Amino acid sequence: MSPSNDPMGPPDGADPRRADVAALYQELILDHYRRPRNRGPLEHADIALRKKNPLCGDVVELQLRFEGDTVREVSFIGEGCAISQASASMLTQQVKGKPVAEAVRMLERFTRLVHGDAEAAADPSLGDLRALAGVSRLPVRHPCALLGWTALAEALASRA
Repeated sequence: MSPSNDPMGPPDGADPRRADVAALYQELILDHYRRPRNRGPLEHADIALRKKNPLCGDVVELQLRFEGDTVREVSFIGEGCAISQASASMLTQQVKGKPVAEAVRMLERFTRLVHGDAEAAADPSLGDLRALAGVSRLPVRHPCALLGWTALAEALASRA
């Protein structure tokens, strides 16, 4: 599929540099899908939450260990599409070792990005997660991108 016909890429007639960025983002998503980070069971997890998208069957189980007000360790186990699994992989990298308050801010910014907020999409603090900004144009894929984040929201809320 050419970048101009790719729903995750720029629209037809877009700046070719933007097409290059879209291709890099697509590769980043595929890399996290093929080689997920922090995937597998987490020994001595404080919280484990399993979420399933009933529309497509994607599953993410997020496991977290806290130390005080810090997300000390985080991992996931899951099956599903590239978007749900790559998003969960990126989530683990972004929140591992962060204070809970920062994880909450990351969750809020990423949710805004998925729903099309341009300011969130440009936020450098989101790191690799910005590769998923194209999902905003595909509302049916929003639950895929947010599956692990929904588990994170519940995990953090249960600590309040």
